[in-house]
Formats: sequence, C-alpha cells, structure tokens
Amino acid sequence: QVQLVESGGGSVQPGESLRLSCAASGSIVSVRAMGWYRQAPGKERELVARIGSGGSINYADFVKGRFAISRDNAKNTGYLQMNSLKPEDTAVYYCNADILIRYNTIDAYWGQGTQVTVSS
Repeated sequence: QVQLVESGGGSVQPGESLRLSCAASGSIVSVRAMGWYRQAPGKERELVARIGSGGSINYADFVKGRFAISRDNAKNTGYLQMNSLKPEDTAVYYCNADILIRYNTIDAYWGQGTQVTVSS
C-alpha cells in the first residue's frame, strides 16, 4: 500500500507565498516522477509542474518564474514553492507520483488534494 500525503495549503493574499509538500510512504522501492496538478471549480485538472527522478523539470507556462518544484529523494518527498500567488491560482492542488512498488512495476498514485485560496 502506498500513500501520498499533501500538506501546506491554505488561504493567502495576492503576492504571498505557500509551500506545498507531498510525502510518499508505504511499499516503495523508489519514487520516479513526481508532479503537482491543480483543479479549480468547474475546470479540468491541469498540470502545474513535474520533476523526474533525475531532476528534469517541466512547468506549465502560467507558473513559470513564480513556482518551483523540488524533491528530496531520501525522504520520498516532493515540494512546490509557490511565490507571487494570484487569485487565479486558487484551486485544489494534487500531488501525483509514479512509484516503483516492486520489480518492473510502476504505478501512479494521487494525493488527497490540498486547497489553496488566494484572495484579498
């Protein structure tokens, strides 16, 4: 059994920052790619940022220069540093990870989501 537990969401004013964390636990051989997605009310879930096991990173255009994704492989934990937050960043943020759970078997897992609200 594998779990992804997110933390760090909350309510902030425009221009402020938040740091999200995603900790993977359970029957893990290794964590491959990790990513953050978000879903605003009435909208589809969209990719925010993704980081590969080797450190390669992709960002959605709408967060480039404001958000930074990172990971601590020793802790099986990923992070999303969100700076200069805007009201349009308001959404539920979900962690996603591709995890090697046994030889030659990689499964995708999702966290439960954490609410981020940006409002004045």
